[in-house]
Amino acid sequence: MREIVMDTETTGLDPHKGDRLVEIGGVELLNLVPTGRTYHVYINPERPMSEEAFAVHGLGDDFLSGQPTFAQVASDFLDFIADANLVIHNADFDIGFLNMELKRVGHRPIRPEVVIDTLAIARKRYPGAQATLDALCRRYGIDNANRTLHGALLDSELLAEVYLELRGGRQPGLTLTQSGPSSSRDGSRGGEVAAYRRHAAPRPPRRHEPTAEEIARHEAFIDTLKDPLWRAVSAD
Repeated sequence: MREIVMDTETTGLDPHKGDRLVEIGGVELLNLVPTGRTYHVYINPERPMSEEAFAVHGLGDDFLSGQPTFAQVASDFLDFIADANLVIHNADFDIGFLNMELKRVGHRPIRPEVVIDTLAIARKRYPGAQATLDALCRRYGIDNANRTLHGALLDSELLAEVYLELRGGRQPGLTLTQSGPSSSRDGSRGGEVAAYRRHAAPRPPRRHEPTAEEIARHEAFIDTLKDPLWRAVSAD
């Protein structure tokens, strides 16, 4: 079974309003084992970057203007994913952008039956709990210290580790994330983009304690259980 764990970065939130892809990353798994084969490309969106998106991933217009367009990378991308299932966190977002780009260049859309959404899996397994990629990394003890900004290949590598945990546990010694700049498929280094990403607005500290809403949702879930052990332990 061949699977590609994927992530994308974009100029904004809505492909139907003209937002475009700017980065694609992917990690290949074969029978739930990483093969070491990856795909990574930056893309010229042929439109300006929004300030909100730049604050998330740090990819600016000057850098992206020198990258290939999606039309120029589409064939290589389709060759890489081939007949694999695609593992994506919050898949509707990424697939919406990918299918819009594929439509523009005359390719068929990605079929929904080959898409596995790890967000849906996490929400089903941990109802009421945070299910962001960062939250799942914390839950499984996966080191995401390098994730100061979003990046498609780094996020794909982290998601691959999360996905294997969701499927029952990582292989011993599995570590996909890199301590240095990530490598693209053609062997070039990702350091060139670091200068652009360093200028992105700093992200606020993440909350580690549950919010009032999360506590209320947890209590509502406990109320659905018969003689919950949680309540007995809490009473002690």
